[in-house]
Amino acid sequence: MPAPKGKHAWTATVGEKGQIVIPKQAREIFDIKPGDTLIILGDEEKGIVIPNKSAFSDIYNIAFDRKEDDNK
Repeated sequence: MPAPKGKHAWTATVGEKGQIVIPKQAREIFDIKPGDTLIILGDEEKGIVIPNKSAFSDIYNIAFDRKEDDNK
């Protein structure tokens, strides 16, 4: 079954040290480069998510209950 436009699914294997390899296509689509820091969010009921880098400031503001005006 083809995925809807803009939607993707991949698999990754967890190694002995708990590391995963992000598939090349995913790294290219989301512009993930060596040395980048990723945010991993987890919910014990819903699972794990790695949000896009551009979402970092939004997530930071939500997590620390900050408003956009507070960043100045």
